[in-house]
Amino acid sequence: MRLHFSMNTRRTFLAVAAGLVAASAAALLAADSFAQSPAEVKVWIAFTDNRLDWARGKAAEFNKQFPQYKVTVEGYGNYEEIQQATDLAIQQNAAPSVVQWFEVGTQRARDFGYFKSIAEALGNRTEVNGIPVNFDDFIEPVVSYYTLDGKFTSMPWNSSSPILYSNTAILKKAGIEKPPATWQELEAACQKIMALPDAPQGCVTWPNHGWFYEQWMAQQNALLANNDNGRAARATQVFLDSEPSIAIATWWKGMYDKGYYIYSGKQRDWAATEQAIQTGTVAMAITSSADAANITNAAKQNNIELVTTRMPYNADKGWTGNLIGGASLWLVKDLPKEVEEGALTFMLWLNNTENAAEWHQVTGYLPIRKSSVALLESKGWFKENPNFFTASDQINNSKVTPATRGALLGAFPEIRNVVTQTMEDLMLKGGDPAQAMAKANQEANRLLAEYNSLYQ
Repeated sequence: MRLHFSMNTRRTFLAVAAGLVAASAAALLAADSFAQSPAEVKVWIAFTDNRLDWARGKAAEFNKQFPQYKVTVEGYGNYEEIQQATDLAIQQNAAPSVVQWFEVGTQRARDFGYFKSIAEALGNRTEVNGIPVNFDDFIEPVVSYYTLDGKFTSMPWNSSSPILYSNTAILKKAGIEKPPATWQELEAACQKIMALPDAPQGCVTWPNHGWFYEQWMAQQNALLANNDNGRAARATQVFLDSEPSIAIATWWKGMYDKGYYIYSGKQRDWAATEQAIQTGTVAMAITSSADAANITNAAKQNNIELVTTRMPYNADKGWTGNLIGGASLWLVKDLPKEVEEGALTFMLWLNNTENAAEWHQVTGYLPIRKSSVALLESKGWFKENPNFFTASDQINNSKVTPATRGALLGAFPEIRNVVTQTMEDLMLKGGDPAQAMAKANQEANRLLAEYNSLYQ
């Protein structure tokens, strides 16, 4: 049977057909456009200052080099804040791709289950988008800290070490030829400095922060927790009441009681420490190498010359080594394949030889690659800027032991708070260091047991 169409019907049919063709073409164009859209890689870091600006600048540079990805960097005020933001984002299914997580949050990062290890994500690959995977190039203390159960877990980035900043003019006035290397030398130097007719307000300061206590434990090759600092198995007990721990509390309190150590009255007060050394309020300060650039430059503006040396240690126990501080970049799990690939590419690229060297120059954080150290040496950087060499020298000469690898504790931030509160009470209220640390140990172990009960 032959069908006959009216003119109007034919017009309608042709219009519909044309519409279908146009729609198909639009759909193909949209699909092609979608296919070419860059994969969005959201990176969260715990900086809001010039370090955030630097990271954003690097992200823009990366996006030009790898147009298939779009990396955006968001800054948070501190490590605790970024951890809380991550917790909330995970619950709301709005997680970023990469999160900067501080070193003492490592056990929590494992337990929370938010992240995928770098080793698992990379598999056996030796490069990603043409960027080599070469973990052997990272300095040993960094590798040892972030290697868990024999596998590389997170990507190192901002690693630091505490160093001594000294006002050369004040030391010279007091007849001190070189900065003190030990607790005992520091105490003797302070006696001379505070006897000066125009003595500074105080001899030395450092933040009342658990990181410094942990460093002095590591220097004495003393474990902070059982099971090889939580490396051989989950830590179930801490040793705040050990002899090395009591030695720290006793010396620290003694320095305060003699008027040598200046306490701002605020726990974890990094800003007050920096302000004191760069204005000449104190002769010496122990603080992070991450602030080497800011402190050195600010002091110069005040016509103050500073020299950096290693963190003083307890001569009675000798020096084994120092811990790294700072944080690493963690890969969020269950990302779309193209986003995970972009995140891995960015993390490797951000930590290549040139970028790791530049990051060190801008901040004072350790150049975490051996090739970066070699690059800086070849350019004469350390010769021209000796204050930046101290932390690398200290860390690279540290012996890797369970003590210097650093402890893994689930309740680490809370245990740090116990230490800082104990030290504040000893300084401001007095008391017996041994008794105070015994009490602190009970509270710390209670916190640790409470945390472990959630994950065992």
